[in-house]
Amino acid sequence: MVKIFEQYKEVYERVKKGANKTPVMTSRTLNSLVGDAKVYIKCENFQRTGSFKFRGAYNALNCLSEQEKEKGVIAHSSGNHAQAVALAATSLGVKSVIVMPENAPQVKKEATSHYGAEIVISGNDPSDREKLADDLVQEKGYTLVHPHDNKNVFLGAGTAAYELIEEVGQLDLLFVPVGGGGLLSGSSIASKGLCPDIKVIAVEPKNADDAFRSFYDKKLYPSVNPNTIADGLRTSLGKNTFKVILEKVDKIITVTEEQIVDAMQFYWERMKLVVEPSGAVSLAGLLYNEEISSWTKGAKIGVIISGGNIDLSEFFKLLRKKLPKN
Repeated sequence: MVKIFEQYKEVYERVKKGANKTPVMTSRTLNSLVGDAKVYIKCENFQRTGSFKFRGAYNALNCLSEQEKEKGVIAHSSGNHAQAVALAATSLGVKSVIVMPENAPQVKKEATSHYGAEIVISGNDPSDREKLADDLVQEKGYTLVHPHDNKNVFLGAGTAAYELIEEVGQLDLLFVPVGGGGLLSGSSIASKGLCPDIKVIAVEPKNADDAFRSFYDKKLYPSVNPNTIADGLRTSLGKNTFKVILEKVDKIITVTEEQIVDAMQFYWERMKLVVEPSGAVSLAGLLYNEEISSWTKGAKIGVIISGGNIDLSEFFKLLRKKLPKN
């Protein structure tokens, strides 16, 4: 992994040509809640398309051959990777087809279409979208841009952690959400390369704990019909991301659905940050897991918000109902 980390400067130079340099935010209240630590929030909810996924998609598409770009790309995703591939492809003049499950949030489907992709709907099980995408690769000759188990995708995703540490300096702990493991594997390579003594802590919904079980049993388990509000974390780890995670990640912890919502509420009310459930999971791990509380006291901590794409239509419907009648 030393050799793979050596690529990071090149990867970051490539990614920053298309991606936003996202802000890092702090909260005195948050610091006091976790033992007078210094917590730095990396706000990938301000990334293009509203999530870290643009970093990986943009890096991967820039690494394609001209022939691959001519034929077009395909991806399968519940939303954030879908939007990222769609925008990255459009910006590079490449055709994109996105396979999305029927139960993907409508706001993410609409955004993906708006960014220029052709959408194909699959069944709701993660294996459904993967099979349909594989069939279209065989039929049309598209290049699959896997949401996480692609080295160029997860190295690009990890530039979020790379950028955070370059800005704030050495960290003691880094909290990262985990679903398919792209952000986690890339971030663990980047952070361990820059901060050899850092502890990387992955956070996962308890209702979708396949990564947790895989990590501690050292055996890759699939995600089977997970019932979690964090829709972006319902996917299974990939073989490549799992290998990196076993080598680089120090701990995986889980959080409840209520804790995820509480973390979202903290971001919204105390920091004025619109964060989706998947994006709030990392903060939930920092705030509510007693197991790691002894690590956080007085520590310098990074927390990655993975995204902010949430359907607010019901909220605004309720607000409009409260408007005074003329």
